Amino acid sequence: MNTTLRDVRSPNWSTVDAPDVVVLFLHGFGSNEHELASLAPALGLNLPWASLRAPLELGNGGAAWFHITTPGAPDSAPVEQASEAIWAWIEKNVDPGTRIVPIGFSQGGLMASQLLRTKPERVVAPVVLGGFVLGAPQPGDNTLSEHRPALFWGRGAEDGVIAPAAIARSSDFLPRHTTLNERIYPGLGHGINAAELSDVRRFLTLEIGAHVAAAA
Repeated sequence: MNTTLRDVRSPNWSTVDAPDVVVLFLHGFGSNEHELASLAPALGLNLPWASLRAPLELGNGGAAWFHITTPGAPDSAPVEQASEAIWAWIEKNVDPGTRIVPIGFSQGGLMASQLLRTKPERVVAPVVLGGFVLGAPQPGDNTLSEHRPALFWGRGAEDGVIAPAAIARSSDFLPRHTTLNERIYPGLGHGINAAELSDVRRFLTLEIGAHVAAAA
C-alpha cells in the first residue's frame, strides 16, 4: 500500500494559514482524486478543500482505499491501514488546530466515517454518501456514543451496490453514535443527485456556519 497519498487542492488552500476547518473529499472504489473535486463548485463551498487519491492503484486511472473481499463486510486491517494513511496526510498538510470535514462517496464514505471513529476530536460534520460503517470497533466509538456529533448519511433508495448487511449495520451503529441526519433518495441508485447535494449544503451550513457556502 502506498502511504504517501496524492491529492488535488482548492485554489484557496494554503499551508501557511490555519483555517478553522478544511474539507477532505474521499472518492469511491475505482475512481480517483479528480472525481469528487467536482463536488466543490456544486456545493458552493467557501472552504479550503483537498481531494485525496486512495493508496491502492487499480489501473486505468482508478484507485481504492482497500480491496473488496466480501462486499459490505471488509476486513478491518486494510481499512484501518487506509485510515492511518489519511491521518498521515493530514498530519503533514493540515494545521493541528484545524478540524476536518470529510465528504466521502461509497468506499470513501466508509473512510469518512473512519476518520470520525478514529479521531473524533479532529472531525466535524462528516458526510457519508452511498457508504457504510466498518463492523470492527474503533478507538473513538465510546467518545461518539457519549457526545453524538452530527453526521450526514445519504443514499439512493435503488442502490444495488452497497450490500444490505452493510446498510443494516450502519442503520444500527449511526443512531447510537451520532446525531444522524439520514436522507434516502427515491429513484437514485449508487450515485449522487442534485437533491442530495442541496441537502449536504444545508447540513454543512447548519453545522459549521453560514460562511461555509456562497450565496446561491
